[in-house]
Amino acid sequence: MESTRTRKVALAYTPDSRWRNRDTFLQGRNEIIEFLHDKWSRELNYRLIKELWAFADNRIAVRYCYEWQSAAGQWYRAYGNENWEFNSDGLMSSRHASINDVEISESQRKFHWDVKTPRPDDHPGLTELGL
Repeated sequence: MESTRTRKVALAYTPDSRWRNRDTFLQGRNEIIEFLHDKWSRELNYRLIKELWAFADNRIAVRYCYEWQSAAGQWYRAYGNENWEFNSDGLMSSRHASINDVEISESQRKFHWDVKTPRPDDHPGLTELGL
């Protein structure tokens, strides 16, 4: 099952985009849509901060953290790095993500903005948070 959100996000990728996300390898928008739907169904209360790490020509590297909660109520912080490559139309043609999840307690959370809104402009980034 897919949602409007996953279909909309998938439009940023080429129809034949290649992904590696942890140990999952995907090819094409349809697989990306299914993957994102499943991911966002499991990773509840998702809040993300990314920082640009490097870029050249049509490639970008970012580092990020996101916090999410399981259906059982356990909080996690995921630490990751992604490498992106874009085609001449600006669509992502490949994405390679390395991500590690760490269990955290409610008191260890650092991302507290309303999950239905974007991160506030004055919220510290990863460097300021020491992440």
